[in-house]
Amino acid sequence: MVSFFSSIIAAFVTIPLLGYLLVFILCKQITKKHKKSVRIALDVSTLLFIISVHYLILAIWEQSFLWVIFLLLLVLAIIFVLLHWKVKHEINIPLVFKGFWRFNFLLFFTAYIVLTVIGLIQSISLFVAGG
Repeated sequence: MVSFFSSIIAAFVTIPLLGYLLVFILCKQITKKHKKSVRIALDVSTLLFIISVHYLILAIWEQSFLWVIFLLLLVLAIIFVLLHWKVKHEINIPLVFKGFWRFNFLLFFTAYIVLTVIGLIQSISLFVAGG
């Protein structure tokens, strides 16, 4: 049973778009609202994309840069808080976090696509060179 759940979690981390689709479909069935379902699916899949980027980096370069990812998240959070404070002259934490989290979705989704392409190119070049 533990192995089954590990396999499911591994699939969602390996293919975060699958996690996005599953959450979207479930939310759409429950809420019947397309826009709200998209937002919830984006928020949930952001974490999957962050973890996936870590594992793609690990697979491509065989080195963990998790500390860089955490540092990047921290710096981005600070930037979002400072920008929000500069514009609004007050800090609305839920609004800042929402913007920060959605920006991270865009950033890590893009990183996921770029790293996937890099990994494919690297695998193909190793196959051609070795074969």
